[in-house]
Amino acid sequence: MKKHHTKNKGDLGVLKAQVSLYEQGYLPLLPQSEHQEFDLVGYKDGKFKRVQVKYRRLSKGKIAINLKSSWADKKGNHTIQLDKSKVDLVCVYCPDTGDCYWFDPSKFGQSVTLRVFA
Repeated sequence: MKKHHTKNKGDLGVLKAQVSLYEQGYLPLLPQSEHQEFDLVGYKDGKFKRVQVKYRRLSKGKIAINLKSSWADKKGNHTIQLDKSKVDLVCVYCPDTGDCYWFDPSKFGQSVTLRVFA
């Protein structure tokens, strides 16, 4: 396995988000396809929450998150704005802190910067 491959980072972020959901009392559910607007779903008390997961490193005490989705295929690299109507929560996994940070994307514009205090 390539240590820093982007797909591997995304997979780790999704795994960490699943654990975080479970610890908060949610049942983590995975979609059958990678071609959804969300990476996983949390189910609790009869309600579903669609989750987009981001893997971001800490830089100068901050975690910067662009609310975009990116992918690559045989036609090149693609980036589109996150469709906030199709995602209920964003989970940001930061390997530098080992924590997941959660927020509602509808409450923000095109990006979010989190300050992390050690």
